[in-house]
Amino acid sequence: MTTAVHTLNDYFRLFDASRTDEQAMEQLLNLFIPDVEIVLNGSSRKGFKNFIDMFYQYNIDIKHMHEPWELQNNGTYESRWAVCGMSSEGTVYAKTGIDIARVNEEGQIVYLENVQENQDAFSKY
Repeated sequence: MTTAVHTLNDYFRLFDASRTDEQAMEQLLNLFIPDVEIVLNGSSRKGFKNFIDMFYQYNIDIKHMHEPWELQNNGTYESRWAVCGMSSEGTVYAKTGIDIARVNEEGQIVYLENVQENQDAFSKY
């Protein structure tokens, strides 16, 4: 397994654990460069911490499942995923999509794009 794939697998694992585990949150944040480009629903922003903090304001639990990350011709990695969760309002949900990521030579994520089958799925973030 390459360093990039290991980092990206850790991303999904730590994302789920970070809600209740401070060490997991710290490890998750360390997977990203500070000014990582995050693209959600076509909107780009910088930094992962603001996103994850806002995400957990609206969600009280989450679990990801994902297919193996595949290296693309342009140097990015892609993985299909499914997620189930519970919103802070107490409703449950399930979503599917693809993550597209780029990892630098140091093994940190420099770009992460979340492409959902339902384009309005994470419109709050």
